[in-house]
Amino acid sequence: MNRHSRRSSIPAFALYGELKRPMLDSLHTEPIQSRSRLHHWEIAPHTHHGLHQILWVASGPAEIFLDDTREECQGPVAIVVPPNTVHAFRFSRETDGHVLTFNPRAIIEGEGAAAGESLRTLFAAPRVLHFDPGTRATRGVAGLLIDLAEEFASPDAVGSPVTLWLARALLWRLARYGWRQVRDVGCGGHSVFTRFVVLVEAHYRHHWPVSRYANCLGLTPERLNRLTRAETGQGALDLIQERLTREACRRLTYIAAPISKLAFELGFKDPAYFCRFFKRRTGLSPREHRRQTSLSDRVRT
Repeated sequence: MNRHSRRSSIPAFALYGELKRPMLDSLHTEPIQSRSRLHHWEIAPHTHHGLHQILWVASGPAEIFLDDTREECQGPVAIVVPPNTVHAFRFSRETDGHVLTFNPRAIIEGEGAAAGESLRTLFAAPRVLHFDPGTRATRGVAGLLIDLAEEFASPDAVGSPVTLWLARALLWRLARYGWRQVRDVGCGGHSVFTRFVVLVEAHYRHHWPVSRYANCLGLTPERLNRLTRAETGQGALDLIQERLTREACRRLTYIAAPISKLAFELGFKDPAYFCRFFKRRTGLSPREHRRQTSLSDRVRT
């Protein structure tokens, strides 16, 4: 079976085996054993649309399938899985480690260039990073994953920035470790999509047209739209406007300033147009959104 026809028949999950779970907005982490045990230690071929994944095999055996490659190894290894990569695994009862699945926009938002550079470097291609047991680099990665898992499982984890801080630190360490293995960060659909996400984070308030983003990436607007739809199911303009809408929601909730001022800060020259844009995207006017948030009593419109 050729790659195209094989991919068309491969299931896509947010988390393996959960067909009805929506795309993750932020991140999820769990022990390797918690899910692989349910499937008799074998994870069948699948993909993740618009989501990045890292598997940390701290110890024990793993058979790894990434697109057309197969590798048998013993931990410690980090398995890097960019969006839309067909991947599968065979583990054993002795295999120990963690799985981190995340939406790149959650990692990049508010961090800009630093987080974006780590993503571009690390997820330029699917690969396996081998670590030597007992080294400082291995202890550092393992420690971050343990801390991340504990924070994610804590009762007050919802809304806490600590999980994102730990995830960014982990990506930076892995990117630095694998820097010399990256031969061409600028090639490949996964890397280009990550570069697009970084550009959106830097310029969504400037209201760039899709053509300008495409030009920065060396693509036509049509090709950029095909790329973003392949990765997320959404066109480039939808993703740009989605980012702008999320920022508008955040500011309306947490910043006590007139709506007209927030509109100008978000790059809208006409507050009335901002109100029409926001209602088209959310179904609510900015004022109605404020009234429905927990901080509405403290906000004067």
